[in-house]
Amino acid sequence: MEMSDTVAAVFDAFPPGLQPGLRALRALILSVAADTPEVGRVTEELRWGQPAYLTPETGSGSTLRLGVPKSGGFALFVHCQSSLMEEFCALAGPDWPVEGKRAILFDDPARLADPALRLLIRRALTYHTKWR
Repeated sequence: MEMSDTVAAVFDAFPPGLQPGLRALRALILSVAADTPEVGRVTEELRWGQPAYLTPETGSGSTLRLGVPKSGGFALFVHCQSSLMEEFCALAGPDWPVEGKRAILFDDPARLADPALRLLIRRALTYHTKWR
């Protein structure tokens, strides 16, 4: 997916040391979406000034956002009133730094390779469909 100028400007405004991790997280979201047919087309837009990924075509998913939390590093944000973080923590275990029910925190892009993260993204993109 080509990044719009508006979204690209937000990525360019992120601290330079965090940009590679945020761009890799974006690529992971798009990869999982492409591998999950029931998601349909994913759109990328800004929500609360952050890059956000939605499934308007199918309405299957819950919004995912990328950003920089106050605590530092970079983060994947989910809807705080969903069960996504609770499900992720139960699956992935206690070694993941999280911020309540709203975010997974990263300080190392290497952590993006963990298969549990792909499952969380898939689950978010299919949140409003029957889980298989």
